[in-house]
Amino acid sequence: MALVNTSDFRKGLKVQIDGDPYIMSECQFVKPGKGNALYKCKLRNLSKGTTLDRTYKGGDTLEAADITEIDAQYSYKDGQHFVFMDNESYEQYDLSAELVDDAWRYIKEGMVCKIMLFNNQPMGVTPPNHVVLTVEYTEPAAKGNTATNVMKPAKLETGAEFPVPPFINIGEKVKIDTRTGEYIERVKE
Repeated sequence: MALVNTSDFRKGLKVQIDGDPYIMSECQFVKPGKGNALYKCKLRNLSKGTTLDRTYKGGDTLEAADITEIDAQYSYKDGQHFVFMDNESYEQYDLSAELVDDAWRYIKEGMVCKIMLFNNQPMGVTPPNHVVLTVEYTEPAAKGNTATNVMKPAKLETGAEFPVPPFINIGEKVKIDTRTGEYIERVKE
């Protein structure tokens, strides 16, 4: 297995600790007045969802996790499971609601997402950075409300609610940033 040195530590790094895959959710470099540099890391277990706080000295190494990412198309939801199909091998992957996590808010049928595999087992899903979704319900804008930073809730086709500007109406399409959950723009067709 490949080793990862502390100089390569960064957010998003995938490592293996005691045989379990982890993703580095935070990594802070600390240089005390004297002594070795320290790396304070927060690691999330990809299979269990638990979090570890670890501190490493400069020069320490961790084992790189053998994680691959594949493109897979979202097919349908079966109870508490989301079914995806690999675009190349046509193999189907069943992901539990825990593995899909917050990504359900952005995915709709036919959308191509990235699936993380560890030892050929799905560990999570990443939707595209920007998605276009249809507004299913939102309140009409209040007359005279012309403030530029005012937002109102809108229920989109995935069932999730997002804040949108007051001029957005039912049936319109909006672009959402999946990394932040923020409205980007109205999409005209």
